[in-house]
Amino acid sequence: MVSMNAYSKDLRLKVLSAIDRGIPRKEVSDLFGVSLSTIKRWLKRRRQTGDVNIRKIPGRPSVKGKALRQWLPSQLKSNPDLTLSEHCEAFEDETGMEVSEATMSRNIARLPGEWPLKKTRTAKPA
Repeated sequence: MVSMNAYSKDLRLKVLSAIDRGIPRKEVSDLFGVSLSTIKRWLKRRRQTGDVNIRKIPGRPSVKGKALRQWLPSQLKSNPDLTLSEHCEAFEDETGMEVSEATMSRNIARLPGEWPLKKTRTAKPA
């Protein structure tokens, strides 16, 4: 599956400006590499709202992600030596929500500052 990003507002404005100057839609489509249906959708949006701003695609809010982002900073400060799996267990114990080590790792990496990522417990020298 290919991940699609929204077309830039600059491109949207250039496409619509070309249409406004009387260039046929097919030519504009070929020139800018935008489908005819996309051009039609942008024209309709501009007619209805007055702009062609990029809209967020609606989706279910991430309950687990929000809880994890709020919980992580204090958890890392008070327990910096835990492994990823131990952080996952602690999160589940406190919130009742299960997260994978990959999710935990991604959310730690997104935090400001440098947080060490301990994947496994290292043996202490005798």
